Amino acid sequence: MFKEKESVIRKAMMVVDGLVISFSFLLSYFLRQHFHQLYKFDLIPFSQVAADTTASISDYLVLIFFIAPFWCGMLYLNGMYYSMRTRKFLEIVRIIIRSSFFTFLAFGTVVFLFKLKFVSRMFFAIFVVTSLFFIMSEKVALFSIMRYARKKGYNYREILIVGTGRRAAKFINKIQNHPEWGIRIMGVIDDEPGRGIEKVSNVKVIGTLEDIPSILHREAIDEIIFVVPRSRLSHIENTIYDCEIEGVKTTIAVDLFDLKIARSRPTELDGIPLLRFETTVAKEWQLFVKRIMDVVISGLGIVLLSPLFLIVVVSIKLTSSGPVLFRQERLGLNGRKFILYKFRTMYKGAQEALSKVEDLNVMHGDDFKKKKIKWITLVGRLLRKFSVDELPQLFNVFIGHMSIIGPRPTVPDEVEKYKSWQRRRFSMKPGITCLWQIKGRNKIGYDEWMKLDLEYLDNWSLWLDLKILFKTIPMVLFGIGAY
Repeated sequence: MFKEKESVIRKAMMVVDGLVISFSFLLSYFLRQHFHQLYKFDLIPFSQVAADTTASISDYLVLIFFIAPFWCGMLYLNGMYYSMRTRKFLEIVRIIIRSSFFTFLAFGTVVFLFKLKFVSRMFFAIFVVTSLFFIMSEKVALFSIMRYARKKGYNYREILIVGTGRRAAKFINKIQNHPEWGIRIMGVIDDEPGRGIEKVSNVKVIGTLEDIPSILHREAIDEIIFVVPRSRLSHIENTIYDCEIEGVKTTIAVDLFDLKIARSRPTELDGIPLLRFETTVAKEWQLFVKRIMDVVISGLGIVLLSPLFLIVVVSIKLTSSGPVLFRQERLGLNGRKFILYKFRTMYKGAQEALSKVEDLNVMHGDDFKKKKIKWITLVGRLLRKFSVDELPQLFNVFIGHMSIIGPRPTVPDEVEKYKSWQRRRFSMKPGITCLWQIKGRNKIGYDEWMKLDLEYLDNWSLWLDLKILFKTIPMVLFGIGAY
């Protein structure tokens, strides 16, 4: 029943958002059509501010059927339509900004790829502002009204807490410290009677597991939350069956393990509920978008840079003997082996001479770098300076071995010397550029490099990938940190 209710509310919110976006779209068209009447500034001539023309409304109406569902879809994928009961205001704002960014990116891409010349640039700018304003206003108003109502005692949920231990007390305290969540604790159920416990965090113990059916018959309980130790999970099975028969929603607190890094999330396999622990924050849809970005960027890069590839190939062939490409086995996602491609920048025999160093800190120290420079060709130094030698890795990205953004791939011999905490960097695909690249590259020590990779994993988002990508460009153009 509650699940169906939440589904109806979710759909209603999506319909409202779709109407708000459509209204913003039509309003933007109206403002663009009458911009000459609204624009009163003479600093810049009107003909320069709004030089493009606007097509008829019928041409634009077709776009509503693309952009409104797409924006609602992005809001859904970012979690906007889940319960706002325990949400924070800044989380709502972040979701809207993130969703709008990808919506406008997709809108602009469609306009560019399909050459929709009738779409006015001025209209696009006005639509960005108005739609963001109305969506943000709607969500802030809804958020504020619901919080105010809950604080006043409206729209609340009655729950029972099963458990009398430390975790249960902590859970109760968190709920009591947030009255805006609209959650009332009817009482506590003692799952281990006979210990004489009467209260947990000032909430009265009102019965045992056997008393739950009778409590459900005389009280209006919306949900029962089990906060019990792992050793007691088998004892609550019959109680969960009772709740199932009564049609009462049950939830089990899953912080069963005191994990320091991994995050838990529920999943299932053919109807079997599972609890997954992951050390990366990426969701499947985000990884899918990341892969699409990789394919598009690497594909365009290979096509656009093909003349540069030809120049580099000829330069390498004319200045030193040996193959044009340097191929080396590297480890990728979860330790998968693949062949990495680079333009050769060193003389023949360099790899054998430099592979005798075993200590990782020495391998990435200044003395080793000086020794390594002696083996680099003149053309190779130029290629390394501006990271041109890394460009063949676009093929690795296109194939799927690598990503544009991610921890740099390492060789198996080096990985064998890793400490346990350093191996966590394999939980995401390796990349051409990363935090290490934009924060100094070869000027950064080895341990600091590893920590930056883990920082990337712990704070990963599509937005972070875009920031790294944009910051990499000047680092490459000016050859900062390369040798």
